[in-house]
Amino acid sequence: MKFRAKVEVRLKPGHSDPEGQTTKQSLIELHFPVCSVGVSKAYEIVLDARSLSLARKMIDEMCRRLLANPVKDDYFFQIEEA
Repeated sequence: MKFRAKVEVRLKPGHSDPEGQTTKQSLIELHFPVCSVGVSKAYEIVLDARSLSLARKMIDEMCRRLLANPVKDDYFFQIEEA
């Protein structure tokens, strides 16, 4: 079966986000009432797996081994049949 996963990787609280800070400042200069901006990465992955449970395990392993740095990043994902 094919599954589609949407993965979001973002910085854990307390880690500096220079890209978010720069974006926030630019938005303020454009007169938007922005309080904070956080930048995250989004991945859409289509994979073959025998079951939803196996697809979840595979996506979690992808996140832990490559997509996210466990020291500084949190990750979240959703999976559905493709």
